[in-house]
Amino acid sequence: MILVLEPGLTQDQMDALKARLRDLGQEPRTERTGGVECLVVAGEGDAAQRASLKALEGVREVLSSLDGYWLASRRCRAEDTAVRAGRWSVGGPAFVLAAGPCAVENREQMEACAAAVKAAGGSILRGGSFKPRTSPYAFQGLGKEGLALHREAADRHGLAMMSEVLDREDLPLVAEFADILQVGSRNMQNFPLLKALGRQGKPVLLKRGLAATREEFLLAAEYVLKEGNPNVILCERGIRSFDPSLRNSLDLASVVLLKSMTHLPILVDPSHATGERSLVRPLARAAAAVGADGVLVEIHPAPREALSDGPQALLPEELRGLAEDLAAIGAVAGKTFGSPA
Repeated sequence: MILVLEPGLTQDQMDALKARLRDLGQEPRTERTGGVECLVVAGEGDAAQRASLKALEGVREVLSSLDGYWLASRRCRAEDTAVRAGRWSVGGPAFVLAAGPCAVENREQMEACAAAVKAAGGSILRGGSFKPRTSPYAFQGLGKEGLALHREAADRHGLAMMSEVLDREDLPLVAEFADILQVGSRNMQNFPLLKALGRQGKPVLLKRGLAATREEFLLAAEYVLKEGNPNVILCERGIRSFDPSLRNSLDLASVVLLKSMTHLPILVDPSHATGERSLVRPLARAAAAVGADGVLVEIHPAPREALSDGPQALLPEELRGLAEDLAAIGAVAGKTFGSPA
């Protein structure tokens, strides 16, 4: 069991609590998780045992180790978390538009995308320089060169930069350039990577796995939070279903349910959820209507020539129309949206 302690306990109070636990046959182990002081004791205990432990002075809550995502849950933090990325914030009263190409290809492409995001009132320029591809023969990204091009374009237009991290070896390099470190759906349960991301302070965007339950999704976020990094953004990007007509099935009900389960901000990625350009705009509108904190969409100046995921990318000029939709829906849903330039 995990005994979550009240903040500000004195050493005398801590010693007295540990002595009382030893009297009850427990040997407590102190652990600090996500900035919260806890005592860990053996066993899971029944309801009566938990109630008696919770009654001890200095104990805020008693959890089973199977309860899992305490730091991510609203039991730990009732108010919504806002994650800062440069001068921008994800979560809170503003609806966030993050957009950019699936893969960074060249300077001209990134300049066109960054200009479009800025003109649409967006705040984050997304793009991948290390690409996880199903086929080993597909374009794998430009690596460091792509990160540099991405950073330059984001800085020229005053945007935050978000890029994907594939493994722990790439983390220091990507963190050197990016404001937000993205974990793709394939890596949602790459626990060594999640722990490493938790030991650095930059915001982490965590995408839901292809077949992950909501509990598994929040447990993955817990790995990052437990290591001391509170800056986690969740991203619903669809789950794999039996129907082959779409790339994935976008689970917008999950956004509503997660809002009741967690204080972490939630973005929606309608591009990867469907793989179809024509569906991105209506599903982005739907995401705003159900209470998401923002959307993550793909754009490309020449989708037919894209080296990755061209069929799902909007044209830059289409992004402005989407932004106007989001501003209108945001006003009804209680969110503000940056006015297009």
